[in-house]
Amino acid sequence: MRAVQVVRLDGPGAVEVRDLPEPQRGPDQVLVDVRAIGVNFPDVLQTKGLYQYRPELPFILGSEVAGVVREAPEGSSLRPGDRVAAFTSTGAFAEVVAAPADQVLPLPDEVGFAAGACLPMNYLTAHFALLVRGHLREGQKVLVQGAAGGVGTAVIQLAVALGARVIAVTSTQEKAEVAREAGAHETVPADGFKDAVKELTGGEGVDLVVDPVGGDRFIDSLRCLAPEGKLLVVGFTAGEIPTVKVNRLLLNNIDVVGVGWGAFASRRPGYMHQQWAELEPHLRSGALNPLISTTLPLERAAKALAIIDERRVTGKVVLEP
Repeated sequence: MRAVQVVRLDGPGAVEVRDLPEPQRGPDQVLVDVRAIGVNFPDVLQTKGLYQYRPELPFILGSEVAGVVREAPEGSSLRPGDRVAAFTSTGAFAEVVAAPADQVLPLPDEVGFAAGACLPMNYLTAHFALLVRGHLREGQKVLVQGAAGGVGTAVIQLAVALGARVIAVTSTQEKAEVAREAGAHETVPADGFKDAVKELTGGEGVDLVVDPVGGDRFIDSLRCLAPEGKLLVVGFTAGEIPTVKVNRLLLNNIDVVGVGWGAFASRRPGYMHQQWAELEPHLRSGALNPLISTTLPLERAAKALAIIDERRVTGKVVLEP
């Protein structure tokens, strides 16, 4: 099979497409013929050796796919030919993957393979952030940083589907249009977003801030919170991990909440399937529909990674074998 390996740790150019043996299915794994592959910011970090999980070189990159079941464990509800999405941790940039059965999810007929490959990481993260860590309630106000990216658009769509009012922060007009396409009720520019949010909310602030960006926006995000509001820390695409003086939390009765979906879900058998079941009605209705900006063949994996690394991505980048 063809697969994309990281052969050194110096960025997107450090990947090569190679012919490799197909994976052998373990007793608790599902073998999937891949039709589409989701590309994510952690994939870029792995090409630089900057992600918390560092496999030994060389390794096959990637963590999420959609495709068709070739083999499944005895007793599994899955059958050969079933359409699925899967979270693989590594090994996704390939024509065939072996994924843990607990992380292989039935793909509704209404969802295409390209969209299915965009779902596991971003949409399960959005679900965990909003409902488990943020305790989102209908009618609340949500501010989304990095709103035109894969996580941002997923959070927007799910928050809207759950009845929230969503304000999106974007760095360009083009990205504002993407956020509105995802369903954001209002958009504000990154430059001066704090004052814009205060004006939009009549000075009240928002109940949740979802932040996959970090960096120098962090303190102003805290200032956007209403009393008892929560800032949900999802990631640091800006590259800088911010700090906060905790007296800000004390004086304003606000929370900073970590959102580490992968670590949480991987230790709880059945949890991803529970999340998937809660998302499925929204997937079938079309309320959750990933915005795909770029689709490239597997051979152009380096290009796909560079688009994300250079902050040019809107929505999601997908590879097709």
